[in-house]
Amino acid sequence: MSGNAAAVLTKPAFRKIEWLARDIAVERRPDGVIILKSRIPLQPYEKHIPASLAKWATEAPSRIWLAQRTGADRQWRKVSYGEARQIVDGLTQGLLDLKLEPGSPVAILSGNSIEHALMTQAAMQARLPAAPVSPAYSLMSQDHLKLKYLFDLIKPRVVMVQDGPVFEKALKALDLKGVTVVHVVRPCEGIESVSFADLAATPVTKEVEQSVAAITPDTVGKLLFTSGSTGMPKAVINTQEMMCANAAMMMQVRPRDPNGPIATMLDWMPWNHTMGGNAAFHPILVDGGTLYIDDGRPIPGQFDETLRNLHDVSPTYYANVPAGYAALAAAMEKDDALCRSFFRNLTVMAYGGARLPDDLYDRMQALAVRTTGERIVFYTGWGSTETAPTSTGTYWDTERVGLIGLPFPGVELKMVPCGSKYELRLRGVNVTPGYFGQPELTSKMFDEEGFYCIGDAGVFVDPADPLQGIIFAGRVVEDFKLTTGTFVHVGSLRTDAIAAATPVVHDALVAGQDLAFVGLLAWPNLHACRQIVGNPDATFEDVAKHPDVIACLKRGLEAHNASCTGSSMRIARAMLMVEPPSIDGNELTDKGYINQRAGLERRAALVEKLYADRPGEDVIVLN
Repeated sequence: MSGNAAAVLTKPAFRKIEWLARDIAVERRPDGVIILKSRIPLQPYEKHIPASLAKWATEAPSRIWLAQRTGADRQWRKVSYGEARQIVDGLTQGLLDLKLEPGSPVAILSGNSIEHALMTQAAMQARLPAAPVSPAYSLMSQDHLKLKYLFDLIKPRVVMVQDGPVFEKALKALDLKGVTVVHVVRPCEGIESVSFADLAATPVTKEVEQSVAAITPDTVGKLLFTSGSTGMPKAVINTQEMMCANAAMMMQVRPRDPNGPIATMLDWMPWNHTMGGNAAFHPILVDGGTLYIDDGRPIPGQFDETLRNLHDVSPTYYANVPAGYAALAAAMEKDDALCRSFFRNLTVMAYGGARLPDDLYDRMQALAVRTTGERIVFYTGWGSTETAPTSTGTYWDTERVGLIGLPFPGVELKMVPCGSKYELRLRGVNVTPGYFGQPELTSKMFDEEGFYCIGDAGVFVDPADPLQGIIFAGRVVEDFKLTTGTFVHVGSLRTDAIAAATPVVHDALVAGQDLAFVGLLAWPNLHACRQIVGNPDATFEDVAKHPDVIACLKRGLEAHNASCTGSSMRIARAMLMVEPPSIDGNELTDKGYINQRAGLERRAALVEKLYADRPGEDVIVLN
């Protein structure tokens, strides 16, 4: 037996999961188009999201649904299913008493909070779409242009604000005539509002029950906004059936052991984004689980809150971005108690937003084995705001990162040849009927067969064996040609470059359209770079010039280049940028993703420096 074969055989087993079978029908058409779909039917699902709250309020009223640290002492505030149902019914009655036109949106200006969750359920019960708006549009933007645009687009009749003074500038930038403002913590001076507590105390009548009974699968439950990466954000209609079906899909491919611990999650992903608000939030509710709201973030200065929470909470399912796992791995390598708490009940680790670096995958698995004797599967899915969101997933014990998996039951994946890869399109019950108030954009969403044109690309791991899954290959419109005529596949190159330059690089822009070679404009990972330079207070300017940081970046990218065979995948020059990506400049979406096109346009001067005949000292020339 070879050494490699022996190493594979001696790897610890994955913690057991009864994955759904990969029973995929593959239709290959004469024109090269491929259609993939599961032969397994989608399991039954609820008529609407609030039905799950009612179910668990009846079957397990004392079970904790939501928990969040609050107050000066930052202790856990916990709300049971029974308590939540009472509050939601009171809020529903309060909304119904406003006598609004059916379908009038309820805008939510808040980060993740218990009140945010309760108001969302109440809006749904009152058949008023919940429309959570990215707090960044209120708190980070200077001109509030996107916020004002969205309010003009959806024209909400109710606005819930978590804390009036915090959102004062945003509120006063809006025309609130005829709008009922609901404040949770404090009112905003000069703006009339009703308190959340008073609205929740509204005496409940039979009207609430009648309103809930009138909810249909086509009732609009949410309006979720796209990132605005190609202009202003669009309001994506999320029907009740879309959301319920998608929750059922996610639960069907990864069924939980009914004899195991109650489904438990600690999560920070923002609910104004479909991954946090739908993919994370809904399955926990449908499953009668407990969601701990994490006020930490995977950025310097805020991840300590997450670590504190993970000492208290042992999740059954945990999701984060690669930067979050990098910080978690570093902490667990020094803290056995944290390891034990994190891995105690864990069955799956999920990642998204970017490819998980191979070395980080190995570190997390080493920690899992050291703590439990077993490996934990890393899972990921793929979709968009328009698909509620996940349409594919890696529902098998895979060791490979960078996959988007295979279609869920109830989803058809159309793969249209596009050069050396495939343009991906989706059709299924989880796909939106369109954009709110923008029929002209809705008409452009679908192809002649009714497939949603998502704009992403993919390739098979093995074209001869589709069951091995699909690899994400970037956005179709981002790709460009060098002067040699060679196509550069931006999505895959960007993720490979970031992974190769770990931990120095947080994100990057790929340059080189109509030029002779590929260049990289990279944002430093400040937390990791501070550790490299040995200065916890180092600024972006400090780390971008530090020789140890530059050397680490150079080693990683040159190792990447050495493994590449073509010019389209090799990076000839790189620069570290010191100005963070701008939300107002459309470089950074509210989901934290980078808009490649807007970033390169806004930083044209840096691109010019990167490609100068005589590069300056801040340009890193690579072998």
